[in-house]
Amino acid sequence: MTIEKIYNVLLEKYSYQGWWPLIHYKGNNSRKTGAINGYHPKDYDFPKDEEERFEIILGSILVQNTSWTSVEKALLNIDKITIDFKPKNILKILENDFDSFKEAVRCTGYYNQKVNYIYNVLDFYMDLNGEVPTRKELLKVKGVGNETADSILLYGYKQEEFVVDAYTKRIFSFLGHVKEKNSYLKMKKLFEDGLPVDYKVYQEYHALIVEHGKKYYINKPYGRNDDLLKDFKL
Repeated sequence: MTIEKIYNVLLEKYSYQGWWPLIHYKGNNSRKTGAINGYHPKDYDFPKDEEERFEIILGSILVQNTSWTSVEKALLNIDKITIDFKPKNILKILENDFDSFKEAVRCTGYYNQKVNYIYNVLDFYMDLNGEVPTRKELLKVKGVGNETADSILLYGYKQEEFVVDAYTKRIFSFLGHVKEKNSYLKMKKLFEDGLPVDYKVYQEYHALIVEHGKKYYINKPYGRNDDLLKDFKL
């Protein structure tokens, strides 16, 4: 019934996920639900350069309240109107062709708000001058909450910060490990206390939770047909 045991069960069922996907990486994961391109199972060297890092940061903003399929579409749209994903080039598009950028991300919903958030993150990122941001610093950026900050740190910078999303809350409240109304930080602590301190494990576990959640925790009552984890209910 431990957090680590559940991780092992999910890993055996779904195998290595290779999340965070990148649009210019030609790998894929055909076992994924939804988008399958850009994944790199068992390769933890990503991001390999500034462009990939900032693509992850953009994705972390754009994925708020939407699906990864929509984010992938938005990133491909951005890719058509800019040279690359370097922050200075994204900023140039925002300053010189704002309407095109806004149209590119429209598919993710809340696009006016998200464009403003991207402006904020751009300013913050460029001021870092290559330094790794702290969680506290990230949370001061308007548009960056707990989940977004942890996603940026875990996937963009390989920092040991566990990401808690809606599927995490639904699955582990169904199992009885948490209450869905528990705070983000309380849930985060549950996983970080119950796992080896290893960014690779954190990345895999979060991605496995998302994959399992897509199968059984989209529609209420959550977990109704979850035969895989039913024996882990407290």
